[in-house]
Amino acid sequence: MSTLHILQQLPKLFRYADVQKFSGNANVFLTRALQRGLIERLTRGVYINSNIKGLPQVEEAACFIRTPCYISCEWALNYHGITIQSPAICTVMTVSTAVGATRNLLYRGIGIEFSRIADYLFSGYTIEEGFAIATPEKALLDTIYFRKSLPVQDELELDGVNFDLLRALVDAFPKRVQEYVKRMAKFADFRGLGAAVE
Repeated sequence: MSTLHILQQLPKLFRYADVQKFSGNANVFLTRALQRGLIERLTRGVYINSNIKGLPQVEEAACFIRTPCYISCEWALNYHGITIQSPAICTVMTVSTAVGATRNLLYRGIGIEFSRIADYLFSGYTIEEGFAIATPEKALLDTIYFRKSLPVQDELELDGVNFDLLRALVDAFPKRVQEYVKRMAKFADFRGLGAAVE
């Protein structure tokens, strides 16, 4: 089977194990395809079928690297239009322990960081085309939980936030997150949020 024929069989993002299904020697195949510029290495054991299938979105690439996972924090807030600030980091929540600065990577000028979240908080996301992303409500709570505050709190656009869902989700978080949300309701003019968290 030719290199191009194998690449046509592979998806946009693939792993070393996927190549083994089509090639007798995955190492040789990958080395040659990389040298010819037919594929790109995203991270160890993960490749992009860039020549045949094109480049994935940042979210799609991030969620493929480590599963299960979902996009959250500032990236999700921007995705949902809650903040207009364009983040330079795409934060990926995972239950995996393979996190930390040495596991972060750069993809198309965007940093991808992996943060470990407890199993009981691994919820509140939807499946989009090729990736999972926190709902607006879960992204707000994850940001408070991991960053201990919200970016440009007075500039957040909360029209699309479901406050009933926010109330249901906040109960699972530690007291400090619950208290932060209550303080926001009192002092930051979060429209309708006070009623949602009382």
